[in-house]
Amino acid sequence: ANYEVVKENKEYEIRKYSDRLVIETNSIEGNGFRKLFNYISGNNEESQEIKMTVPVTQEIKNENMTMQFYLPLKFNKDNAPKPSNSDIKILTIEGGYYAVIKYSGRSSDKNFLKNKNLLEKRLLQGGVRLSGELNRIFK
Repeated sequence: ANYEVVKENKEYEIRKYSDRLVIETNSIEGNGFRKLFNYISGNNEESQEIKMTVPVTQEIKNENMTMQFYLPLKFNKDNAPKPSNSDIKILTIEGGYYAVIKYSGRSSDKNFLKNKNLLEKRLLQGGVRLSGELNRIFK
């Protein structure tokens, strides 16, 4: 995904992203990664394999945890392989400013929430004003 770093320190970055295409699924019981990985491994209607991209994102939507993989820039809504699994959606994420924190460990809701809270705390300590609830972090 194309972005410009507008602020950075050793703990986080603020990035300005352009619009980007993602595949998304609910990560109920931690199986979101597997569903998305299967899609890029060729489990889609065109049996097309897609290279893994970064970042992988997690987001809270309607009180549910979701996970997203970015699709390479060569894809758009018209030429992206259609998902075989009805749990996977292809979406365009609107560009804008996003706070980014890198972390390791298992891709679990618990780890996500721990790092989300840490990022919010660090942003506020750094004088960054949050517009609305911060609910997206990147790995």
